Amino acid sequence: MIDLTREGLTVAVFGAGTMGRGIAQVCAQAGLTTLLADARDGAVAEAIGQIDKALGNQVAKGRMSEADMRDTLARLKPIASPAEAASAGIVIEAIIETLEAKRVLFRELETHIAPDAVLASNTSSLSVTEIAAGCARPERVGGLHFFNPPPLMRLVEAIGGLRADAALVPALTAFVRRIGKHPVVATDTPGFVVNHAGRAYGPEALRIVAQGIASPREVDVLMKEAAGFRMGPFELLDLIGGDVTHSVMVSIFEQYFGEPMYQPSAQMAVRVAGGLLGRKTKQGFYRYDGPPEPSLPTVSVPRAEKPAQAWIADEDGGAELQDWLEAAGVRVTRGGKPQGDAICFVTPLGEDATSAVVRLGLDPSRTVAVDMPGRFPGRRTLMKTPVTRPEVLGSAAAALSEGAAVTVINDSAGFVVQRLLAMIVNIGTRIAELRIASPDDIDVAVELGLNYPKGPLAFGDMLGPARVLAVLDGMHAMTLDPKYRATTWLRRRAKLGVSLKTPD
Repeated sequence: MIDLTREGLTVAVFGAGTMGRGIAQVCAQAGLTTLLADARDGAVAEAIGQIDKALGNQVAKGRMSEADMRDTLARLKPIASPAEAASAGIVIEAIIETLEAKRVLFRELETHIAPDAVLASNTSSLSVTEIAAGCARPERVGGLHFFNPPPLMRLVEAIGGLRADAALVPALTAFVRRIGKHPVVATDTPGFVVNHAGRAYGPEALRIVAQGIASPREVDVLMKEAAGFRMGPFELLDLIGGDVTHSVMVSIFEQYFGEPMYQPSAQMAVRVAGGLLGRKTKQGFYRYDGPPEPSLPTVSVPRAEKPAQAWIADEDGGAELQDWLEAAGVRVTRGGKPQGDAICFVTPLGEDATSAVVRLGLDPSRTVAVDMPGRFPGRRTLMKTPVTRPEVLGSAAAALSEGAAVTVINDSAGFVVQRLLAMIVNIGTRIAELRIASPDDIDVAVELGLNYPKGPLAFGDMLGPARVLAVLDGMHAMTLDPKYRATTWLRRRAKLGVSLKTPD
């Protein structure tokens, strides 16, 4: 196996589209002679022109010298055919995402490159093993999954197929570090790490909206202001494009043979059929061709005075909720039985407000639920039962609004924030359970590849594995949907009271 850190290494990139040109720019900026090819006439010249423009912007901002820009551009060499890649020690393929097209290219490249040169695919959805199976020497074929845009995104997933040489993945990770990126090693499974981990945020948010619990804007605001995400799930769906995200949902669901945890959204299928793809069509969950649409609340909350007194169930989160209400000047009783006509507050984990009311023997017309597991300092979530009186809801919202903004949602097992975070954690533990990547690499990959504020296992540890398990078990008991069954990785560590990063 060739040393991919040696002096004088030449890289060849096939495919001069968005990903290919970005990868070529990264390699050239790292000091490597970089050959760039594309089947379409003029595509390479266009790509180098765009790289020139991007580097020029860096110079204008003082992030690169003009000399470095000239040197980088000088290292970019257009080539017209696989035969001209003979000097390359590694070839990175970034062409159309179809198995046969990649196999045809790799078979031709094999006849020209050195016997110890490496072939790497930038595939995001195809099996590296299956791509390699079309080659005469599958042991030197791996995956280098860059993220868009490659010059800005630090993460690269390094994947070896089932027939990969033992030295291949270490060589790939060394190469990734050489070009200034952070490698994460993943086994050859559908979605690798990042696309696999992403099966929670958008798909579960779509289910929340489809069930009438909250609107897309409310879900986005909650995940940004309460959970600290940079983008809400619907903003992210519109940015990536509905057609792309739906395709990935369906692909991973099918590749895992109908695993309920990855179930696609029927709602998304209809939106794709209607051309509501997001930013690229100027309309998705939001409009992008005019003034923003008014945001109407899912639940109408009448104006009311905050209550003089309140009762709180003495359960997880009750003490913190008492602090919130007392800070607002409300006299609070926690535990025991509610007296008089005091508003009743419950803090369920994975349980809907109705079930909590029935379990505790409360009056559903004067009971509301508050999402507490994260104790987040930002926006608060208030959830009503189907028969909570409007004046009770308004009074509860008035009390909770002192100190933070409040979003009111319809009854739901798991609210919005705890439900989404629990699913993110659960799928992260499934990735660990399937030995796709190490616990630390799972968190790093998600933070760098998806820009989540924490990786899934770190989120689970922050919330408490036992709490996450309670949320999932509660949703599973309420819905009987196998989508919400907790992984054995999570269940064992919750029972033992140890970190979700604890290896077997």
